[in-house]
Amino acid sequence: MQGRQRSERLARALLDPAAYPEDGPVEHVETHISHVYLTGAHAYKIKKPIELGFLDFSTLEKRRRFCEEELRINRRLAPLVYLSVVPIAGTCDAPRVEGAGAAIEYAVKMRRFAQDDVLDRVADSGRLQAAHVDDLARQVAQFHRSAEIAGTEDGLGTAQRVRSTAEQNIAQLEALVAGAARSALERLGAWTREQGARLDSTLAQRKAQGFVRECHGDLHLGNIALFDGGIVVFDALEFDASLRWTDTMNDVAFLSMDLRAHGRPDLAARFVDACLSHSGDYDGLRVLRYYEVYRALVRAKVSALRAAQPGVDAHCRSAMMQRCAALVDLAVTIAQPPARVLVLLHGVSGSGKTWGSQHMLEATGAVRIRSDVERKRMRSMAAGEPSGSDLDAGLYTQEITHATYARLEHLAQTILRAGYPVLVDATFLRAQQRDAFARIARDERAAFRIACFVADDDVLRERVRRRQAAGIDASEATLEVLERQLRTREPLSEAEAACTMRFATATMSPAQIGEAACALMHVRAGSVAP
Repeated sequence: MQGRQRSERLARALLDPAAYPEDGPVEHVETHISHVYLTGAHAYKIKKPIELGFLDFSTLEKRRRFCEEELRINRRLAPLVYLSVVPIAGTCDAPRVEGAGAAIEYAVKMRRFAQDDVLDRVADSGRLQAAHVDDLARQVAQFHRSAEIAGTEDGLGTAQRVRSTAEQNIAQLEALVAGAARSALERLGAWTREQGARLDSTLAQRKAQGFVRECHGDLHLGNIALFDGGIVVFDALEFDASLRWTDTMNDVAFLSMDLRAHGRPDLAARFVDACLSHSGDYDGLRVLRYYEVYRALVRAKVSALRAAQPGVDAHCRSAMMQRCAALVDLAVTIAQPPARVLVLLHGVSGSGKTWGSQHMLEATGAVRIRSDVERKRMRSMAAGEPSGSDLDAGLYTQEITHATYARLEHLAQTILRAGYPVLVDATFLRAQQRDAFARIARDERAAFRIACFVADDDVLRERVRRRQAAGIDASEATLEVLERQLRTREPLSEAEAACTMRFATATMSPAQIGEAACALMHVRAGSVAP
């Protein structure tokens, strides 16, 4: 009790502008484990002297050590935001941040950004844009590529630890809720145990393959902000290394889930698609839904813990428990598998397949694979990197084209087996190419559909010219390529035509594309978990 009273006195005293080395008013943001004080151009974050089982900030030395760890891990993604660890001197009633004398507390000093620019508020105010999500996906994929890999012999990220953590989280949450949420948690507990057992070898394999890395660990919208004209990711999880050293797909799952929780399943699907396009980790889809459910329930537990803290008024407690219940409901929704559908995106270069499929995946939650991207990935090239290949040469020989379609077949099968509908973006001008994917759909007991993208020949030529001049797309199709496609494409058979929908991209809006995709795939808009 004495320690808590001392902490509360210090927290109140730090509201005084005189405690800081800079002038100006002080704003205070409190979480269940920390206090953040916003003063002028800086923010100072101190840790509460608490022990919650999953974290221990109970002594000054532990809080100093975790401040230093927070600085280290966050400089990986936000080096311009995280500045230093500074002492707080003086007394609990008259503290001096960065003052002389013995430290009574420590703080992480950061550059300040507007609280309205944190992405949870940006999303809730309707300001979150597709470009923000694309930037995030690029940063996250690059961060994961460079993050340190866990050793094969250590206990970090093992299948047993992953399963134990998920199951313990549910048990801890069950002790905090009642009623319908408690009943739903019982079902989710059974689902988590069953899925964990089914995925045991997959989880072990992913660690052996190097996918367990020193990740962010707490990648939700509240830890991302608009900053200096871009996006910055902050507040990586410092207090438990075992929660930070995790599968890279666990990070992806947290943000995907949180976008859904903020009413943006379209941007969740866009984020997952962009991450996979950068990383090529389509095997990770086997564990994505498991981690999304886990992350929804982690956030539900955080809301319940905040509601249970001393000093929370009845209104806030009610709002937090409503948030908890909503996250439990979201976990139930995510746990339900979506429709099993394989859709070929058929059409010549410039017909709008990539543009249209972006709106299709955002409306349906399907996973997209692109021949232009995978063709280059097989040669360790970035999607937008030019190959300098001539017609029927370089990356575009018959041999490489055959290998590219073989890779797409493998990926389509992988995605369907992971429990996701798949969009395959390629020209599919040959009946033989289309037949191979129809067989995969039959073998995997998935519906088979064709989305036929069309435009007038003059529109096709203009689009190819513009794209070639821009030089930033994965496609390198030229007018010569287009003219050959128009001459040699093989028409759809009667059976293929029966499962085909035409997409006239010159006249259809993004909303119409999305609505048509939902009808083609027989899913309700926004109902498929990305």
